[in-house]
Amino acid sequence: MPRPRTISDEAVLDAVLALAHRVGPANVTFAAAAAEVGLSAATLVQRFGTKRDMLLAADKRAIDLWVGALDRSTATSPLARVVEGLVLAVDPVATPEQMANSLAMLQLDLTDPDFHAETLRGARAIRARVAQNLNSALEAGELRPGTDVAALAKLVETVYHGAMIGWAIHRESTLIESMREQFLAVLAPHRTGVR
Repeated sequence: MPRPRTISDEAVLDAVLALAHRVGPANVTFAAAAAEVGLSAATLVQRFGTKRDMLLAADKRAIDLWVGALDRSTATSPLARVVEGLVLAVDPVATPEQMANSLAMLQLDLTDPDFHAETLRGARAIRARVAQNLNSALEAGELRPGTDVAALAKLVETVYHGAMIGWAIHRESTLIESMREQFLAVLAPHRTGVR
């Protein structure tokens, strides 16, 4: 009978992802990941098989957390849920170096078919949740009548990705403040009472 796991796969994968963001995915090894979580490298090999499979599992976990951020928002206004949910999806203490390593993970997401399938699944879910909240905002009178919700959802998604890169380049304020400012700016022309 196998021994019970003292550290959950989720905790291991969270540590692997944090390590990848700190040192870059190319520098993630079983030994480094094992040191992060207090397990042996052999245990991680037994659980995940290969480094690629471990990174893919960490990526899947990250995608699920990313998508779930919109559901964690406690804002009562649908527009505020969009902004707060997308802000909750980023690490509040991210550094430009972590952003660069996150982009290295994105390279895997864009070039490896298995990683891409997960990223695409997450991006579609994010866009759908944003559109759902924008539809609610339209129904609640927060958005101008006739607002093209599908187009606005795509624009908000694009701003989400671009705001992180812009912040890493300009390094003005915090990532959270910068992203919130960008979301409010893109939504402003569509809000009711805004000229």
